[in-house]
Amino acid sequence: MEIHLDKRAVRQIRLSAEDAIEEGDTETLREDILEAFSEEQVEDIERLLDNGDFFEFLTDMLDEWGGDDVDELFEILETRLGELNIDLKYDMPSAETEEDDDFTPDDDDTDVDDEEEEEDDDR
Repeated sequence: MEIHLDKRAVRQIRLSAEDAIEEGDTETLREDILEAFSEEQVEDIERLLDNGDFFEFLTDMLDEWGGDDVDELFEILETRLGELNIDLKYDMPSAETEEDDDFTPDDDDTDVDDEEEEEDDDR
């Protein structure tokens, strides 16, 4: 089975993991990881778990994590799901992608009004 997490979900997990590293609390992180998966994906995972509890699976995984490195968290998640024969796929958002997602027209360095004024001056 293959599960793909979109960039939004990966970004949310990364931000939540960074908060967990700073605050030492993984409760919100566990919830955010759970929310990154669809209900159908959670049900599929739970069918493969011995205890049938994805929440407990995440708790055990976070205990294993240690709380220092976000990339390590993703590696553990991949490994633990791999043990269940689930191939986890995700696209790590780059710093540029994160900036692009927050882009608003006001952030553009080029001022359209200035260009129009220059054209008017040339006439």
